[in-house]
Amino acid sequence: MHRRTFIRTVSAGLGAVALPGSLWQEAAVARVVRGASPYGPLGSPDGNGVALPSGFTSRVVARSGRPVGGTLWHPAPDGGACFADGTGWIYVSNSEVPLVGGASAIRFRADGSVARAYRVLEGTNINCAGGRTPWDTWLSCEEIFRGRVYETDPYGVRVAQPRPAMGRFKHEAAACDPDRRVVYLTEDESDGCFYRFIPTIWGDLSSGRLEVLCGGDPVVWRPVPDPTPAVLQRQTRHQVSEARHFDGGEGCHYANGVCYFTAKGDRKVWAYDAVRGRLGSVYDGGGTLDGVDNITGAPTGDLYVAEDGGNMEINIITPDGVVAPVVRVDGHERSEITGPAFSPDGTRLYFSSQRGADGGSAGLDGVTYEITGPFRH
Repeated sequence: MHRRTFIRTVSAGLGAVALPGSLWQEAAVARVVRGASPYGPLGSPDGNGVALPSGFTSRVVARSGRPVGGTLWHPAPDGGACFADGTGWIYVSNSEVPLVGGASAIRFRADGSVARAYRVLEGTNINCAGGRTPWDTWLSCEEIFRGRVYETDPYGVRVAQPRPAMGRFKHEAAACDPDRRVVYLTEDESDGCFYRFIPTIWGDLSSGRLEVLCGGDPVVWRPVPDPTPAVLQRQTRHQVSEARHFDGGEGCHYANGVCYFTAKGDRKVWAYDAVRGRLGSVYDGGGTLDGVDNITGAPTGDLYVAEDGGNMEINIITPDGVVAPVVRVDGHERSEITGPAFSPDGTRLYFSSQRGADGGSAGLDGVTYEITGPFRH
């Protein structure tokens, strides 16, 4: 199928947006750009069923319900992140299942071999995405009614802590903005909101103020009157009348003054320019991406967006406006790609097929992969 790439710097009714140090510099009009991946076209699927550009290789590092590094890998692997660990690194992954949810971690040695694996969060509920913090903790988000954010230790030393001040709602992802000392949060509802949490003390998420993005150009942030409403009380997304709503908030990534977040129902990759207080979109659903979901980035300014459904690809969005697939998993039509994250040196990309080839809703056939190759970093 012939693919076209559509990159836009505007969102409906909001006009042009400038994204400092990232995808667009003072762009004035919407653009349509076609181009090939900087890594070249995808080849035939390898022995793991993964199609990659020339020079890249895949391996399976974990499968749900099977032992890895001394523990059983969790079902339905979802959002993830990498953390430096001496000469090695750690990959943390959520489990999007009810009641036992939580998160697990795999510790890798410097040569990429698995040293051990372990649980870092237990007994939570449908842990979907999240985000890493500048102080090397993992924010694991519950995607349930009145869900919580849990701050976890990827090194497995400290006990995970709930952070109710960050709001009780159907959480999806989080991204830290160290420049403004806030944490951005997405909400997976058909009329979900985009929030920011301002800690009382940066580095301590136990207290602070939750605000919601409201429409306008520039946007306005309003305090959420009651971040932890009871079951029958008005929920956070309905407490501020001016709040802007997004259809199915998903992944979230901050870089160079811009917070990128996806909304699956909107079929957009949104971009909040925190420097200028403006909101636009860098992808409007017309190109190679279907079911925009988890998102991560590289220091080059490249964004990597995973598909929930579609044809099971991770697509790159480059600073010069190219959208193209860089990974495809074949034979997993009823699954979704989750948890993309780069190793600290930028040479390895981790992600999961949440439900695997079986596609069962329990995620018992989930597969976690590692891609190695000449990534731009």
